[in-house]
Amino acid sequence: MTSMTIAEVDSVKARLKSIWTAGDYDRFSRYMEGSAREFYERLNIAPGCQLLDVACGSGQLALMAAKDGIEVTGVDIAVNLVERAQTRARAEGLKARFEEADAESLPFDDASFDVVVSLLGAMFTPRPQLVAQELFRVCVPGGTIAMANWTPQGFIGQMFKCVAKFIAPSGMPSPVLWGDEAVVRERLGHGLSELNLTRRQYLFDYPFPPSEVVEFFRLNYGPTNQAFASLDEAGRIQLRRDLETLWSVHNRAEGGSTTVFAEYLEVIGVRA
Repeated sequence: MTSMTIAEVDSVKARLKSIWTAGDYDRFSRYMEGSAREFYERLNIAPGCQLLDVACGSGQLALMAAKDGIEVTGVDIAVNLVERAQTRARAEGLKARFEEADAESLPFDDASFDVVVSLLGAMFTPRPQLVAQELFRVCVPGGTIAMANWTPQGFIGQMFKCVAKFIAPSGMPSPVLWGDEAVVRERLGHGLSELNLTRRQYLFDYPFPPSEVVEFFRLNYGPTNQAFASLDEAGRIQLRRDLETLWSVHNRAEGGSTTVFAEYLEVIGVRA
């Protein structure tokens, strides 16, 4: 990606924006709040801290923090998700600021935030070194930088293999490299005085069977939505079959429900 022209980078980002504005990520993320809260609570953020949520989606983690008296700013490239986060904050009477912004070029001064976090978001940007630089730049020395990133070998990493060939912009490094410990140490280690990496399980729990889970993803999750949209009828049938098999094989529930655990890498570091 570093050798691409500005026009090529802009084209990739336009494609990514179209992916993440598709579907209904707010509805999708409501089924993921349990594990999101567990990740958030492990950060032990003190009230009054300034927190930046990078690639915040519809505000899932940011709104949890705002309820705890943390001063929250959230950014995302998908303007519809930013608007949804703002609507949720107003509806709940929460003090939280959300704006459209690029994780590779954050519109904030140096050392603006005590905590900089990204829950399954910044991993999808095309130039990881620029993201790493920005996470460092906007975080105060001694502050916390935290990420949750899908691992290559985990369930979602396997699912991405099914859909990436239909939607991944050419030349973009695999997002799940952010779930590889060695890669994370290379990208972040030089800017941190402390780095803790822990493999954890994210719970996907649905009161409907795997076939309906796949349809739920098709309707609401941008990458899956766009993968189906890019195919002809025969391709859609094959992709649906592949995804239903994947969900069924990993399903731990019975009686028409679906419970799947997806591995992610928890990254928690202290800014040097």
